Amino acid sequence: MAQQPQTTQTAVRQQTRYLKGDLVLFRDVERFWLGLPGHTFIGRVERSWTNVHNGKRLYDLIELNANGNRARAGIDPDYMRPLPPADAMHDIDTAPLRETDTGAMTPAAVAWLRQHIAQVSTTAPARR
Repeated sequence: MAQQPQTTQTAVRQQTRYLKGDLVLFRDVERFWLGLPGHTFIGRVERSWTNVHNGKRLYDLIELNANGNRARAGIDPDYMRPLPPADAMHDIDTAPLRETDTGAMTPAAVAWLRQHIAQVSTTAPARR
């Protein structure tokens, strides 16, 4: 019986560089592997730095929390993911603007629509 050649596939993870002010989702890896709750957070990047012992780039974040923000230092980017603005704005971008029932829209979409209508109505008409 002939042996089949073995192939190995390695996952290639795209390296992402984060800038100050970027919003990210990050995981407290120790809490995650221990099966503890509360292991995933939203953070804002404050700075990046290189670990002198292993040369790895790490990030300092501000954990954004309803109970108050908290500094988190030395976060490994392998456990961070960017939070794209398009996802945050999806409800506004897809709001049913022709819908007569504003209850069908999310509060963010309604707020944007009201602000937009107010701006349009306060603009002076064009002169003829």
